[in-house]
Amino acid sequence: MSSIIKKDGYGFAFDSSACSSCAGNCCIGESGYIWINAVEIEALANYFKISSEEVKSKYLFKEGYKFSIKEVKLDKNNFACCFFNIEKKQCMIYEVRPIQCRTFPFWSYFKDNIDEVYKECPGIIKI
Repeated sequence: MSSIIKKDGYGFAFDSSACSSCAGNCCIGESGYIWINAVEIEALANYFKISSEEVKSKYLFKEGYKFSIKEVKLDKNNFACCFFNIEKKQCMIYEVRPIQCRTFPFWSYFKDNIDEVYKECPGIIKI
């Protein structure tokens, strides 16, 4: 089965098999928002067997009317999602990760910033 993913409107393809040898580049780096919606918060609560309110207080912060996943500072200008296991180089909530994570690298931002996604992700293939 092919692990090459293509999406209309993007000048690149993605080889998902590269994730197994990557250090989690999409989960670490400059600080940013990792948006999570109400349905995803509930899925996370069910996954951890805790309340949605507990998920919000432990793992999220509110920005305006939206929630974002907290980050852990690794070094100056280097952060990781709080659910990224640094030692194992893998997501601890992979099965219930938010849509923002599921759709990487096919974010509209990268349509106009292709050079940036090439630098960030070893699975990017020029087409």
